[in-house]
Amino acid sequence: MNITDIRVRRTYQDTRLKALVSVTIDNDLAVHDIKVIEGPERLFVAMPSRKDDNSVFRDICHPITPQARATLESAILSAYHEYLERAKAEMETSHQGEGIPQAAVASFGAISHSYGDPNDGGA
Repeated sequence: MNITDIRVRRTYQDTRLKALVSVTIDNDLAVHDIKVIEGPERLFVAMPSRKDDNSVFRDICHPITPQARATLESAILSAYHEYLERAKAEMETSHQGEGIPQAAVASFGAISHSYGDPNDGGA
């Protein structure tokens, strides 16, 4: 699995749901509505899901192997942290000295985090 793009689509404040993320795999498959959630111990990633007829949430798609899950979660959380750092830096440089409400950070536009294709020499 080659993750070729990660986009933080939206962030949230004052809730366990911290972000909605889209991931592109091998420049061929996009997975939308992946959630970054604040758990009791740490941030974690929840795959897109829907409620079935018995009111049970079922993943629409998900990694099959533990290695794929760890790779995907690590890449998404890294992109999320990078997004927060960029948003904070942007707010600080464009509004130095002004009181910036936390909601302004959440409205900062989506960023893309791309990963090089291991088959093209690292470009």
